Amino acid sequence: MKLKNKVAIVTGSGQGIGKGIALALAKEGANVVVSDITEKINDVAKEIEGLGSKALAIKADVSSSEDVKNMAKQTLDKFGKIDILVNNAGIYPFKPLTEMEEKDWDKVLDINLKGIFNCTKAVLTSMIEKKSGNIINIASIAGAVIGYLNLVHYSSSKAGVMGFTRSAALELAQHKIRVNAIAPGIIETPGSKVLGEETLNQFIQMIPLKRMGQPRDIANLVVFLASEESSYITGQCIVTDGGLTIQ
Repeated sequence: MKLKNKVAIVTGSGQGIGKGIALALAKEGANVVVSDITEKINDVAKEIEGLGSKALAIKADVSSSEDVKNMAKQTLDKFGKIDILVNNAGIYPFKPLTEMEEKDWDKVLDINLKGIFNCTKAVLTSMIEKKSGNIINIASIAGAVIGYLNLVHYSSSKAGVMGFTRSAALELAQHKIRVNAIAPGIIETPGSKVLGEETLNQFIQMIPLKRMGQPRDIANLVVFLASEESSYITGQCIVTDGGLTIQ
């Protein structure tokens, strides 16, 4: 119970990596706000309550500052504090740069990068007042470490996440707020299936550990970064890709 009585917000937690993170935090004793744009958050909240933790499901679009401010207010109204923010919400629509339009670019940047800004700003007052907090941003090896075909907008947004993480960590250290990032590689989620079985198998052959990552691989690292066990770590990006990018 590394996170007993802590209060965590996890964006994009209706499925996939976000759901895995929300459940892992709950297993360690945290009360969790499950946020996404889908109704799936209600099922995740029930799973969390089944683990013995408290849950609050809030529908929110992270690209909307009003949605996010309301999410923070509801969290404070119910739990009285915010200890952990996991900025996980993100989209990755594949499109060649030659076919990409301004609206495609704007949508990805609004959710993947501006969403992190919106959510971080919404929780800062509470965290600064109590002189503690933990912000964990889900980046990606795409953009933060390497480039990817047909993902210029996504890679740009994730490179931006790393710049945000480092600069925010510097500014917020004086308030005892830590900010870190995780850069996942290929993770087996409903979203990864769009790549197709053949492409995924090709990726697996390129990964030294010869398997796709699982949501729990990211979730376990989030628990570590959210706990006091990582109290001397801030401003870092931890690559979690089975060794894909070390070759």
